[in-house]
Amino acid sequence: MSDLRNASEGPQPTTPGIGLSLRHTRAKGEPRFPDGPKADPAGSHFERRIRSFQPRRSRVTAGQADALQRLWPKWGLDIDGQRVLDLTELFGNENPVVLEIGFGMGEATAQMAAAAPDTNILAVDVHTPGQGNLLGLADREGLSNIRVGNGDAIILLREMLAPDALDGLRVFFPDPWPKKRHHKRRLIQPEFLTLAASRLRPGAVVHCATDWEPYAEQMLEVLTAHPDFENTVPDGGFAPRPAERPLTRFEGQGLDKGHVVNDLLFRRVPHREPHKEQPPTG
Repeated sequence: MSDLRNASEGPQPTTPGIGLSLRHTRAKGEPRFPDGPKADPAGSHFERRIRSFQPRRSRVTAGQADALQRLWPKWGLDIDGQRVLDLTELFGNENPVVLEIGFGMGEATAQMAAAAPDTNILAVDVHTPGQGNLLGLADREGLSNIRVGNGDAIILLREMLAPDALDGLRVFFPDPWPKKRHHKRRLIQPEFLTLAASRLRPGAVVHCATDWEPYAEQMLEVLTAHPDFENTVPDGGFAPRPAERPLTRFEGQGLDKGHVVNDLLFRRVPHREPHKEQPPTG
């Protein structure tokens, strides 16, 4: 997580005769946002492993810092892996829940939440400015169907969600890790899909999108091969961009540069019945 100073602090006292503003420096170990997301919510409770994400250091604006301080206790969730979530309690209703992994600055998430108010969105990222931005958008637009998760989505899926808890999964523009030696860091892998399938209800849709064509081909390959999912496109292949996925500014810039964006929509198939031995005959 970023170690920049809290951008929400107001003007600081000046030294007489000098006129220079003195900025508050946090003591070692002092939390950046006392009532906001933790820097390392899961701590050392879980195994060290290759991760699909890399925390980005960037400036938190005053508005984002204010949203984190005010709204995190209400709509934020640290992924510590220490309990199984009651999603009905978390959202205050029994509406279907879609997990979104990696939401950037949250503009598309907010648009989807506004377009489908009866669908709850659990949006997970490790980017502090984006967390604050999404909380601010939800507050300004009155979107009570968003909760913001801070931390590792793998720990969330494995430790904190019950089987069949989710009605959908969205992974839009994940880090493509383009260098071959980094392909093992890509999120969409067979092991991840097996874990996700255990938390998705039958019929739930996994929706992925990427503008990195080699990664799109890998996604298509591993999703097609996985026994727990089936392509919603009858003849296989990529899907047209569904209307419910907004065209973001980032995506528009890529399209202007000639990038090709591919969407994949795969459905969770019904649970397979365990094999039963047939009684001997005769």
